Amino acid sequence: MATTLSSTVVVALGAPLFLLLVTCGSCARPVSFNASDLTADPGWDAARATWYGAPTGAGPDDDGGACGFKNVNLPPFSAMTSCGNEPLFKDGKGCGSCYQIRCQNHPACSGNPETVIITDMNYYPVAKYHFDLSGTAFGAMAKPGRNDELRHAGIIDIQFKRVPCNYPGQKVTFHVEEGSNPVYFAVLVEFEDGDGDAVQVDLMEANSASWTPMRESWGSIWRLDSGHRLTAPFSLRITNESGKTLVADHVIPANWVPNTYYRSIVQY
Repeated sequence: MATTLSSTVVVALGAPLFLLLVTCGSCARPVSFNASDLTADPGWDAARATWYGAPTGAGPDDDGGACGFKNVNLPPFSAMTSCGNEPLFKDGKGCGSCYQIRCQNHPACSGNPETVIITDMNYYPVAKYHFDLSGTAFGAMAKPGRNDELRHAGIIDIQFKRVPCNYPGQKVTFHVEEGSNPVYFAVLVEFEDGDGDAVQVDLMEANSASWTPMRESWGSIWRLDSGHRLTAPFSLRITNESGKTLVADHVIPANWVPNTYYRSIVQY
């Protein structure tokens, strides 16, 4: 059973450094890393942060990113998003993972942790771990009323740690991608509690007892190039980084259409 939401119409069926704004894949230079990149604070690792896009935006101009998520300016992402370099992005398998970040070394830093979600790729890191944050997320680390002051710093040292994702009231949701057809099926996976990511997705056709592995297309989008017409409804099985599996039975109905969201009734 699933709830469908059109990408355009919701349908219920039954879901100088002063000016530096480093973009995902633009002007940051690769650097060498050394022991100074480490932190002595237990539970936290050292990183550097930059920001891109509009000062109070979600990062990408199209509110998307290299993970394939859409409308990251809206809840539950709420523009608290970040590009991650490869140790964070993990060739797309880090998409959707959640991190707490905090800054302490700038006068405008509040020192309070804020949670961000990896939604994009940073191709030119300036540190071993580099969070290229949305303007909103970068400013959130500031003391009240000092958001712009912190953003004007350009590059800052931060600390980070992986935390479980939590999407209250949300179930795991699948977006059937544009171009899907009876012999080609591509789906975006999002809103997973816990690890927040998907390292494998498998599909089971109607009247079948076996799972067919899907291939990662890009980001959090998985695809199946079939040699035959696929028979819906489809069940989807997700495996996260911790190895936990979750099955959404018959989440994609027999009358599925591309460019549509299908909300499951399951969650980690």
